[in-house]
Amino acid sequence: MKSLWNDNVAKTFTSDPLQLRVYTSRLLGQEPGLILHGGGNTSVKARAKNFFGDSEEIIFVKGSGYDLSKIHAKGFAPLRLEELKRMVTLERLTDTDMVRLQRLAMTDPTAPNPSIEAILHANIPFKYVDHTHADAVVTITNNKNGEALIRELYKDRVLIVPYIKPGFRLAKKIDEMTRNGDWNKFQGMILMHHGVFTFADDAQTSYERMIYLVSLAEDYLQKQGALDNIAKADSKEDLLTLSRIRRYISLEKGSAMLAKLDKSPEACGFAGLSNVESIATRGPITSDHLIHTKAVPVILGKNVEQEITDYSSSYKAYFDRNTDGHLTCHDLAPRWGIWPQHGTIAFGRSVKDTTVVSDIIHHTIRAIQWGEAIGGWKPLSEKQIFDMEYWELQQAKLRKDSISSELQGKVALITGAASGIGLACTEMLHEQGAAVVGLDINPEITQILNQQDMVGAHCDITDNRAVKKAVKMTIRCFGGLDILILNAGIFPDSQRIEDMDEKTWERSMEINLSSNQRLLKICIPYLRQGMDATVVFISSKNVSAPGPGAAAYSVAKAGQTQLARIAALELGCDGIRVNIVHPNAVYDTALWTPEVLESRACEYGCTVEEYKTNNCLKTEVSSKDVATLVC
Repeated sequence: MKSLWNDNVAKTFTSDPLQLRVYTSRLLGQEPGLILHGGGNTSVKARAKNFFGDSEEIIFVKGSGYDLSKIHAKGFAPLRLEELKRMVTLERLTDTDMVRLQRLAMTDPTAPNPSIEAILHANIPFKYVDHTHADAVVTITNNKNGEALIRELYKDRVLIVPYIKPGFRLAKKIDEMTRNGDWNKFQGMILMHHGVFTFADDAQTSYERMIYLVSLAEDYLQKQGALDNIAKADSKEDLLTLSRIRRYISLEKGSAMLAKLDKSPEACGFAGLSNVESIATRGPITSDHLIHTKAVPVILGKNVEQEITDYSSSYKAYFDRNTDGHLTCHDLAPRWGIWPQHGTIAFGRSVKDTTVVSDIIHHTIRAIQWGEAIGGWKPLSEKQIFDMEYWELQQAKLRKDSISSELQGKVALITGAASGIGLACTEMLHEQGAAVVGLDINPEITQILNQQDMVGAHCDITDNRAVKKAVKMTIRCFGGLDILILNAGIFPDSQRIEDMDEKTWERSMEINLSSNQRLLKICIPYLRQGMDATVVFISSKNVSAPGPGAAAYSVAKAGQTQLARIAALELGCDGIRVNIVHPNAVYDTALWTPEVLESRACEYGCTVEEYKTNNCLKTEVSSKDVATLVC
């Protein structure tokens, strides 16, 4: 592992210890082998003036749940150092009281709750303290001979601390171990099954000690051949089964979930190991991951529904074995899965969730294989894992990020999404929590929709191969399909029947009718596996009240309406709802070019403004109005 310290950058912060703390915290956070998604914590001790102008010693501790890779000064909680140090002298302190006392010690009540390791940080007698969950180090501790291996590797450079649940008890234990000792003889601490602490009176030394200690662990694994002990294999694609897996997981969860498949050679190699069921179900790298991954994954095979049901039964039994009778069991759904020949799958309520879980999986499957190469993977015991999974202070992190949007976890596919009604529907579904893929013939769609959970795809819906590719992309991105909005269409130039050329007629039928039928046909197998699946056709008022010169458009939309009715009859037994809306006079869409507006106004013998407000309320209807009805 390489140091990212830059003297030129660091010297701009030398007069501000907190900003220097921010800088080195981000350096740690940029290395995923040290910290993942909100893990780890850092602190700095400094003097600051209080409201009355008196100088007092303050410790700035990373706020609970903050991501070190992006942290800023406001992400640190300022606490009076002496009050925090005194807490370790107490004989006992409940978690609830610890949080309360820590908040009472804060000098800024608007700051975030400090890390649960705040008391420990305060009692380490150095200005800068860094804590990570370094993969290489924790892998070595997660071994039946872990402590002996750590002692052999680091000699007297570090204090080795047996596993104790983080918080007051851990701080108390370390205080007892060091009360009559000399901190200066240590470069850091190794917490078994947990992580690494380093410390110093200057930021660079503390940071580079972390890099050094982790590098020693990496070098050890390299010499043992562990780093090269990573299985790899090719993947097979089965998107329909992936959508079934997502459905069964969602049903166990009680709400829609996204599924992110990793079919990389490493993921497929791990999933194909003959002993994968044994090694993957022993526990996580570190208990910090439990709030995202639960204790173990589901192992999938030929009967995915039964295997997910069996996982749920096993999880309930795990809860019953370990509960004290006062806890409430979480939902029974897994948060990740191992799918032999296909890879690994992350499950979550949002793209953010699946990204976090997927990143943790990537590091976990490597660490497990490293651990097997040096004597056997042996993480925490089941009881220790359970106590951390159901620890109130860990669950508080989840509640902080909890999301309850109406369509959270749903997946939507929308055509004609670059503008008008399609774009309005896309944005509204996204605001309500859905992950959305928008298709459009406009190549700018990929820039218009360019978020992780709102993806644009350039697609001509009359090209069946392109449409199939887009649907597959949707399933690969999010695991399934719940909402299909058929919106793409054209309004041909005004032509009376006797003057109409064949191309105008056929193009309208192809885009407004036939392409919708083909896309619906491709999507039906995935919609059957959706959660409360629904299809919405965006038709037109011209179906019931056509106008002269619009035969090509009106007839195609009438056919589309009949298609929707038959789809409702055929798909209702599968629980798929099919609805249709008939907008009228929605002029902020790509259909209504200035030329089309002018020609339609001429047909009615009125001005464009009169034509646009030709309704009882004499007002324009917007795309957003239609989207509100659809969504």
